[in-house]
Amino acid sequence: MKRSIRAAAAALLGTTCVCIRLNPTCAFTNNVRERITYTQRIRGDQPRLPRNELRAQSASQENDNSEHSRRDFSPEFQLEFEELMHWRRDVRRFQKDKAVDEEVLNRALSSAFHSAPSVGLSEPWRIVRVESEAARGAVLRNFEVENAKALQGYDGEKKQQYASLKLSGMKEAPVQLAIFCDDGTTKGAGLGAQSMPEMRRYSVVSAITLFWLAARCAGIGVGWVSILDAPKLREDLGVSSSWNMVGYLCVGYPEEDNDSPELERYGWEKRMASDDLVIISV
Repeated sequence: MKRSIRAAAAALLGTTCVCIRLNPTCAFTNNVRERITYTQRIRGDQPRLPRNELRAQSASQENDNSEHSRRDFSPEFQLEFEELMHWRRDVRRFQKDKAVDEEVLNRALSSAFHSAPSVGLSEPWRIVRVESEAARGAVLRNFEVENAKALQGYDGEKKQQYASLKLSGMKEAPVQLAIFCDDGTTKGAGLGAQSMPEMRRYSVVSAITLFWLAARCAGIGVGWVSILDAPKLREDLGVSSSWNMVGYLCVGYPEEDNDSPELERYGWEKRMASDDLVIISV
């Protein structure tokens, strides 16, 4: 089953991924922050046909004589996709000494963020790859302070249980990404965001979710850390004041695969049963 999930990685798109890589010599010693923007084109082993050619090819193969061709997915693919979603985990335990394949990582980032929906086609996501020892140290200290504060919000057995949980993979994850939303972007001309500006951040969440699945498809784990002082993290990383943090992602190969959430396995909470989903009609 694991092999079949990973085999689906070949279907990921090869597109352009734009990230920001923090200069290891900047920010934390001389108060000068420098950001290097780079663009990487990830190409697969086989040439990629334009989407219109793929659609035409599919229509021809299926003898589709309708005026408008459509892209259908087989029942087998649908079952595989359900399996992929089921085996996605919030990973906190990584193989520290196993480097992430850069081509696979960038392909997952490219396919996810290029394909993600965004309000008004604003594409407001901004990706910062946190690599320097100083930058990672600042983020880790941020987490430790906020985690200690969160602990004080519990009492008794729940407090002891919280203290026993591993809630971050920052010390082990070989790749760490801070994902921001540029709330000041002019791209999209504000369409769909004038009455609901939070839609930009929801768009970033959608992109992160697609990346999560694309990474899992390739056997890479992702852990989303939310126990952070977001404004301070933005300041420490030296990014624009119009950027608001949405997620801090720890990325790497997991120690093991699991088909159930860690918080459920450690008794913190139980996942709702599939037949308990409530849909209200009005």
